[in-house]
Amino acid sequence: MTAAQEATAATQDSPHPPQRLGMLLAWHGSVTQTRMRKALGAAGLTPRHAMTLMHLEGGPIGQRALAERLEVDPSVLVGLLNDLERDGLVERRRDPADRRRHNVVITDAGSAVLARTNAALDEVELGLFAGLSEQDRDVLRGLLARIDSHSDDFDCQE
Repeated sequence: MTAAQEATAATQDSPHPPQRLGMLLAWHGSVTQTRMRKALGAAGLTPRHAMTLMHLEGGPIGQRALAERLEVDPSVLVGLLNDLERDGLVERRRDPADRRRHNVVITDAGSAVLARTNAALDEVELGLFAGLSEQDRDVLRGLLARIDSHSDDFDCQE
């Protein structure tokens, strides 16, 4: 009997119905989100604040381009940047080549917070994916990338 046949037989013999894939994904997503929010909270960041800092790690970026990368309305980005700037984690600077444009730069304090955040998230991911090999993780990334989900369906609940 093949592994697939054994799995099917085990499911048929089980007193529980097979789990729906969407529900299973939602359950694991909820657990993952809870763990990630706790890790981010320990660093004093929301998920959107953390993602903003992560996008700035590669160097300065214009506000419009940053809003596009984060897939948020520019007015939402202004609020995020106001929070991060108030905490000394980012700075908005006029672009010397185009005075109408602002570039956003992560500060040294922002880099330090981001380093702590990444360490906390690494710990969460190590726990979540401890049972998966690196090859399994690559396969999972590939499968998740093929799921039909769009940012306009997303509710960050921040």
